[in-house]
Amino acid sequence: MHASDAASAAGQRDVLPVVAPQLRALRRRASLTLEAAARTAGLSAAHLSRLETGQRQPSLPVLLALARIYGTTVSELLGETVADRDAVVRAGDMEPTAAGGWTYWQAGASGRGMQALRVHVPHGSQGDIVRVHPGEEWLYVLKGRLRLRLGDTAHRLGPGDSAHFDSLTPHRIAAEDVDGVELLFVHTLLQSPTATLCLGPITGDMP
Repeated sequence: MHASDAASAAGQRDVLPVVAPQLRALRRRASLTLEAAARTAGLSAAHLSRLETGQRQPSLPVLLALARIYGTTVSELLGETVADRDAVVRAGDMEPTAAGGWTYWQAGASGRGMQALRVHVPHGSQGDIVRVHPGEEWLYVLKGRLRLRLGDTAHRLGPGDSAHFDSLTPHRIAAEDVDGVELLFVHTLLQSPTATLCLGPITGDMP
């Protein structure tokens, strides 16, 4: 195992003890049954149950999907707290968190109507993110090359390119470079988790 892989695995192990009870508590706060939340997220109820009991490790795409459904942020799903809702986030305060091979850094405060992240997406296609949901997404490529599929159209983005789209448009992203791609990523949070709409995951390969 490479050192980076070992560090990623260690980071995911650190996440597990906190994220499992948080997932259950936030689902209940949203008044969603296990079956309803899993169906909306495009997961099986058994898979979500294993995440909530710590038997499986959640990937960042799954955490993003559940955050949208529960009307919260990834940081709250992970049990992270912010003392003050400061307008400025210092680079030294942005601690990396690994989830399912993805790495992200909080780039904004919690408790807002949007969630801002700096994300490293590993090479290859994502497998389990919910790809149709209410809201908007904006992404900006910092490093590497990205494949973005919006509906039936495929786009290739390089450093400096960005995309802003309605999240009800079926979408999928994948990193073309072996070293992955680094993004700035902003998405709106649902204000009414029980009113969420999801048409399910896209199947098939990226072109």
